[in-house]
Amino acid sequence: PSFFNRAAGFLHDLNLDTAQLLPNPVILLTPWIPHGLKFLNPFENYDKTNTASDIYLQLFAHHRELYHHFIPVFTDGSKTTTQTSFACVFINSTLSFQLHPSCSIFTAEIRAILHSLSEISNYPADSYIIYSDSLSVLQALSSLHRHSHPLAFSILDLHDRLVCNGFSILLCWVPSHVGISGNEIADIAAKHASAVLDNSTPLQDFKRYINLALHSRWENHWNSQSMNKLRSIKPVVETWPTLTNRKADTIITRLRVGHTRYTHRHLLMGEQAPMCTQCNCIMSVLHILSECPNFNSLRLRCFQSSSISLTDLLGKTPHVHLLPFLKSIGFYPLI
Repeated sequence: PSFFNRAAGFLHDLNLDTAQLLPNPVILLTPWIPHGLKFLNPFENYDKTNTASDIYLQLFAHHRELYHHFIPVFTDGSKTTTQTSFACVFINSTLSFQLHPSCSIFTAEIRAILHSLSEISNYPADSYIIYSDSLSVLQALSSLHRHSHPLAFSILDLHDRLVCNGFSILLCWVPSHVGISGNEIADIAAKHASAVLDNSTPLQDFKRYINLALHSRWENHWNSQSMNKLRSIKPVVETWPTLTNRKADTIITRLRVGHTRYTHRHLLMGEQAPMCTQCNCIMSVLHILSECPNFNSLRLRCFQSSSISLTDLLGKTPHVHLLPFLKSIGFYPLI
């Protein structure tokens, strides 16, 4: 099949053929003026790892006394391997929606704040305070720039329009899972959302989702290659560091894939495969480095073992004495 047919099938398998890219907004930010929405953090002097939940509840109760005239709205996002969703909890109602699975948890959290503002716009002008347990989202909203999340600009625009219409809107961070009622309700509602809002996905989320999906397919395919020489050395698909010396890096790479001039030259020249005269078997990287008894004494001297695996020799960090061993047996210039 053609590339386009294969790509279409891939998008369909990942449920991406229905996804819609979220358009990038037209950004009109003056660089000499800071842009963003400041947020409250009554808990900033308390480390969550060392603060009991009761302390947080007392702090929140005191905070609500100070802002009792602000109507509370709690938001939360949720992300699993199969679902991305968010929830908004108002005094008399709870709204929860699913997003496209390719959306990140950051998108879910910021979408929850945007949806809260959208719902607030349907009510008469009043004072509202939106609570979120995503500090990263609130920090991102407090300092906007041209690379900010596209929904951050939508939030700024809607917030400014609400303020112009007589609303007073505050944002506030709250710690998660400490017993704050509204936050707990939002957390549960987000995880159990069933209604689908839309399939719009930011470009960065879309690209990250595809990269992860491609990597997963690559890893599954790699795991099925039981006869692949390299897989016994590199069982997991990941980036390995390269050596600073290009010659040494080339040597290590050829040994890892099992293809050297000495062991594979015969295929190009139409000759017989080289044989080990002592073991009466075809020469291979495995045989030369780990098996042939001709080199046992040199293995003991270089590796303190007469039998060492290719994984130990050619793994993520090659054995420090591998290159001296190759030179001592005369194999180095034949690789």
